[in-house]
Amino acid sequence: MEAQQIDLLIHNIGNLVTMRGEPAPRAGERMAEIGLVKGGAVAIADGRVFAVGAEDEVLQQIGRLPVTQRIDAQGRLVTPGLIDPHTHLVHGGSREHELALKLQGVSYLEILAQGGGILSTVRATRQASEAELYEKARKSLNVMLLHGATTVEAKSGYGLTLEDELKQLRVAKRLNDTHPVDVVSTFMGAHAVPAEYKGQSADYVELLIGTMLPEVKRQGLAEFCDVFCEHWVFTVDESRRILTAAKELGFGLKIHADEIEPLGGAQLAAELGCISAEHLLAATDEGLRAMRQAGVIAVCLPATSFNLRLQQHARARDMIRLGLPVALSTDYNPGSSPTESLQLVMTLACLNLGMTPEEVITALTINAACAIGRQDTIGSLEPGKQADLVIFDAPNLAYLPYHFGINHVDTVLKKGRVVVEQGQLVKPTESEPFPGS
Repeated sequence: MEAQQIDLLIHNIGNLVTMRGEPAPRAGERMAEIGLVKGGAVAIADGRVFAVGAEDEVLQQIGRLPVTQRIDAQGRLVTPGLIDPHTHLVHGGSREHELALKLQGVSYLEILAQGGGILSTVRATRQASEAELYEKARKSLNVMLLHGATTVEAKSGYGLTLEDELKQLRVAKRLNDTHPVDVVSTFMGAHAVPAEYKGQSADYVELLIGTMLPEVKRQGLAEFCDVFCEHWVFTVDESRRILTAAKELGFGLKIHADEIEPLGGAQLAAELGCISAEHLLAATDEGLRAMRQAGVIAVCLPATSFNLRLQQHARARDMIRLGLPVALSTDYNPGSSPTESLQLVMTLACLNLGMTPEEVITALTINAACAIGRQDTIGSLEPGKQADLVIFDAPNLAYLPYHFGINHVDTVLKKGRVVVEQGQLVKPTESEPFPGS
């Protein structure tokens, strides 16, 4: 990579997590390999990493190039920008009223069967205007950015009609165009069977395949297609039909698999070559091995199992032992996981999934990038890659999950630009409006 000048030099870094290596998911023992550098520095030019490593080596690579701006990290921790590969960012309303039901022992699927849960959010989303959805999602995206997320995936699935699904996807596209955080869109019209199709799921599947998927593709509003394969939602056969149709149209495939019951969603993910399978609390060893052989990434969502008060969590330790690459995500949504904080996810992944801090940061950087097909540009700090990074007010990596319940972010850079400074969103200039201010 050549440059005429260095736009920004971050120096005096106490612990620098680079995640250097092949742009591929890491599994097994390799999930502990984080490319840690003590006393590091990062040089940035034209929105990309120019040099990274030990400070004296970076200064040597810079040579006599002029340096426009410098940031003294003051011995803090620096990591690649965090990546949230599974969210339901765009939705109307909230569901705090379901907390009382959960405390009474009513299960997630029972609430859904009673017309609540996802279907409650569907009603709120249908009633909300596009402007209202944009404003609500923008605020959540700001919170994600303030907590260190620089790229997020966003699913539709709260419209369940063609126009309402398109409405959600248009909002996600607009956020991607206007907000510093990159938003990767997933069509998830198969999130639930809408109330008007109760008892007629076959007809709704036909609507998805014959009308919704082709129109979403025609308008270029989503890169991936996801299906909720679960009891009382979509069967394995229905999920196979929907995802096969999506694959034929050129969508990348994702699947909500084996969250509550071991239906075989993990095996279906392997059969169809999904880029990722999500949740997986009830996945069998057979399903996990099939995923490993097919190169499917396991996306674990510890905030969801925590919030649903489940006794069982995703078996991340078994997944790592089996050689399956693991990513982590908030699953931000108004029902089962109403949190935008990947730092909370770090703590829950350590305490409830048994992951080490090194495995956690791998799961939230390079493996998360692979789960949304962005590993060539983000997920690690290496020359030529996009300069997305976070300066945490923490002495080392283990401090993040250890000292929980607060936001450790001091500074966030997106494409080489400071977008969070001293824990606050950077105010826009007149020439560069920032809709998150």
